[in-house]
Amino acid sequence: MSTERAIRESIDEAATTVGSVWPIHSFVTANPLSGFEDEPFAEAVPRAADLLGGRGYPSPETFRAALDDGRIDPELLDAELAERGYDDDPETLLERMETDGETTDPTGDESGGPSGDDETERPEAERVDRVLAKWLSAFLDEGQAEWSMPNRENGFYDAFRSVVPYDDEIPDEGVVADLPASPIEAVESVLEPYPEGRWNSVFEAQFAALPGWTGLIKRRAADGDAWQSAHPITLEGYLAVRLALLDAFDADVSPSSDPGDAETETTVELADAFLSAWEASYRGELVERVAAESEARAEASDARADGGSERPDAQLVFCIDTRSEVIRRHVEATGDYETHGYAGFFGVPMEYRGYDADVSVDACPPIVDAQHRVSEVPTDEDARASRDRWADFREAAGEVIETLKSNPATAFSFVEGAGSGYGVALAARTLVPGRVADLLAAADDSAPDDHEFCEPGVHRRDGAGEGLPAGLTRDEKVEYAATAFDLMGVEEFGRLVVFTGHAAETANNPYDSSLDCGACAGNPGGPNARALATICNDPEVRADLRDRGHDVPDDTVFLAAEHNTTTDEIELYDGDVPDSHAADLARLRADLDAARENATAERVGDADDDSATPGDAASVEEAERRAGDWAETRPEWGLAGNAGFVVGPRELTSDLNLDGRAFLHSYDWATDPDGDALEAILTGPMVVTQWINAQYYFSTVDNAAYGSGSKVTHNPVGNVGVYQGNGGDLMTGLPLQSVMAAADEPYHQPLRLSTVLHAPVDRVTEVLADNEAVAELLDNDWLSLTVVDPTQEHRAFHYEEELEWTLLSEPGRTEPPAEAPTAPAVADD
Repeated sequence: MSTERAIRESIDEAATTVGSVWPIHSFVTANPLSGFEDEPFAEAVPRAADLLGGRGYPSPETFRAALDDGRIDPELLDAELAERGYDDDPETLLERMETDGETTDPTGDESGGPSGDDETERPEAERVDRVLAKWLSAFLDEGQAEWSMPNRENGFYDAFRSVVPYDDEIPDEGVVADLPASPIEAVESVLEPYPEGRWNSVFEAQFAALPGWTGLIKRRAADGDAWQSAHPITLEGYLAVRLALLDAFDADVSPSSDPGDAETETTVELADAFLSAWEASYRGELVERVAAESEARAEASDARADGGSERPDAQLVFCIDTRSEVIRRHVEATGDYETHGYAGFFGVPMEYRGYDADVSVDACPPIVDAQHRVSEVPTDEDARASRDRWADFREAAGEVIETLKSNPATAFSFVEGAGSGYGVALAARTLVPGRVADLLAAADDSAPDDHEFCEPGVHRRDGAGEGLPAGLTRDEKVEYAATAFDLMGVEEFGRLVVFTGHAAETANNPYDSSLDCGACAGNPGGPNARALATICNDPEVRADLRDRGHDVPDDTVFLAAEHNTTTDEIELYDGDVPDSHAADLARLRADLDAARENATAERVGDADDDSATPGDAASVEEAERRAGDWAETRPEWGLAGNAGFVVGPRELTSDLNLDGRAFLHSYDWATDPDGDALEAILTGPMVVTQWINAQYYFSTVDNAAYGSGSKVTHNPVGNVGVYQGNGGDLMTGLPLQSVMAAADEPYHQPLRLSTVLHAPVDRVTEVLADNEAVAELLDNDWLSLTVVDPTQEHRAFHYEEELEWTLLSEPGRTEPPAEAPTAPAVADD
C-alpha cells in the first residue's frame, strides 16, 4: 500500500471518533459519541473521556436526587448493584463515587471541563488552537463576515498557504515555512518521526483537540452543499494545517498515554448500575401501562367490531416529537378527533426552497438522502406582487440593520440621530416584548406567506436545472402516500385529514433551529406537510391508492398545518378547502384554539409559572411573551425530558399523560403482515430518536464538553456555530438553558432511550436479524427495546442481546429467559 493511501485510510478511520456537527442555522441533534456506537456503552464512554475529555455518566449528586425523588426504584437498584458484586448501601456507594471522582474522574472533572493536562500547561497547543480557529472561522463563514478570507475558492489548505506569510502569529519554522502543494505531503512530512502504527492515535488526538470544528468539517465535506462546492474543505486539508502549525510552534503531536486504574473502572461500573436502575424504573412503569392498555383496548376493539364505528370529526397527523404528545392529548379532549404520529418530514425526502429563499435546504432526516427538489410555485399573481413589494422593503431594512451591526461608527451615528425614538423602541423590545411581537406579526400579515399564493411544486417538471429532479413522478407520489398510511396503520379517513408539521418561534436565539423539526434537519415542518397534503389531494394519486388498498372517500380533504411549539398555536393552511367543509373547518379551528389554551397552561406550569391556569388565556399570553422576548434564554423546553419511544396504535396511549416525555409513532401490526412498515420504523425513526436522546443525555451530563454552555455568553461565529468567549472551539451540543433548571439541577433526566413496541416479538426479531446496525445499537446498550406482544396475551418481552429476549412478568421483574421465545431461524440466501 502506498504511503498516501495509508495516510488517507488512517485519517478516515480516526475521524469516526468525532461526531458530526451541523451548522447552527440547521442544527441537527445527534449522538456526539456516534463514533463509539460499535462498542458497549459502559466501555465506550470512558474511552471517549480519554479522547474528548467529557463525562459519560450523571454525577453522584444527580443520582442521589433521582433516588430521593423516587425516580429510582430501590429494589431495582439493589438488583443492578448485586449483579455487579456490590452489597453496600446506595449512599455509601455514591460517596465512594464522589471520592473517586475527586482523584481520578474517568469521565471529566466536576466542572465539566476536559480531563488530562491543563491547557495552561500546554501554551503551544493553546496557541495552535487559537490560530487555527481564527482561520477556520474566516474560511467556513457562511455569509456573516463583511470581509472574506482570500482564495477561499481554492479550498482551505491552499487558502491557508496563501495567508501564512502575512500572519505574524505563526512562527516561520518547520513545515509551515514552506508548505508543500499537497496536504498529504504536509502530513507525511510531520509524521516522518513516527511509525505507521502510531498514525491513527496521532490523528485521533488531533481531531479530538477541536471536536467542534472537526465535526463541522466532517459534516460539510459529507454533505457537499453549496458552501462546500464554492469553498471546499477536507479533513486531510484541515489535519495538514493543524500538524504544520504544531510543528511550527514546537508543540507535541503525539498524544500522551494514560494507563488508567482500578478506581476508574469501579466508578464507571457503579455509575452504570445507578443509570440502568433509573432507566428500568422509568421503563417498567411505561411498559406496564402500555401492556394494560393493549389488553383493555383489544377487548374494546372486539366490542366496536360488533357495533361498528363512526368517522372522527377530523384526523390530525403530528410529528413523533415529544412536544406533540402534549398538544395531541388536548386536541383529542376537545372533540371526536383522531391523532396519529409520523416522522415530521412526512416521508417525503425532499430538498425544499421557499419562494424568495436564497438557498435550498434538506427537509428530511440526516440519515435520509433528499431525492426531490420541491420549490414554491406562485399561483396568485396579485399576492405575488404584494409579497415582492414587502420583500424589497424588508431587504432594504435588513441591509441597514446589518450595517449597524457590523460598523460601530455607523451604529453610533444612527442611534445618536434617531434620538429618543430609537431608545423607546429598544425599551419596548425589552420591557413589553409581547406587544412588540404582536406589532411585528401584524406587519408581517400584510405580506402573504408562501402557502397563501404558492403551491409546493410536487408535480414533475422537466428542464428545471441541474441537481435533484424537480417534483415527483406519479408513481413516486403514490408510493409516499401509501407508505404514510401503511406505517401509521390508517384504514379509514375522516372528512378532514390534517398533516401537521411543527416549528418554533423565538427571538434573538442562535439555537432557534434546534427547536424546529429534527426530522426536517432543523427546519420547519410545514412545507413537508403541504407537500404530502398536495400529493394526497391529487385525483390520479387517489385513484392509484385504491389499487394499493387505501380507498380514500371522495369527501375526504387533506390539508396542511404547522404547530408552533412555543405558543401551541396550530395554523391551518386551508386555502384549498372547499365550501362544503366550511362547518368542519370552523369547528376544528375553534377546538384547536381551546386545545392551545390548555396545552400552554400545562407547559407554562412546567416552568413554575403561576400566572396561568388550565383554560386561562393568560397561559397563551405568557407563551407569546416568551416567543417574542429577545432576552428570553428559554422560550420553551424543546425535547427536554425525552426518555421513551412508543410505537403502536394511538389507543395504547390516548388515555395516558406521558408528560411530554415520549416520542409517539402510530403503527398497527395487523395491517403490516410482511413487517415492512415495522422495519422502516426501527431503521429510521427509532435511530433518529436515539440520536436526539443521546444529544440531550450528553449535553446534560457534561455540558461543557458535549453541550454549549450558557446562552448568555454565546458568541455566534460565521453563521455556523457559537463560541464561549471570543475564540477556540465551536460548541457542539445544546445550551445549559435547554437541559438545566438551575446550575446544579438538571431539568432533563439523563436516561438512554427506552423503546416500547406493540407487535409480535418474533416479527421484531426477524427485522433485527436483517438489520445488524440496529441490533448492534441494542446489543451495546445505547438504547433499550421492550415488545408488548398482542399475540401472546399482551405480555412484555425485553431485548437482552444477540436476538434474545427476557419475559417480563411484572414491571421491573424478570423470569428466566427459558420462557422467552427463541430467535427465529434466518434462512440462507
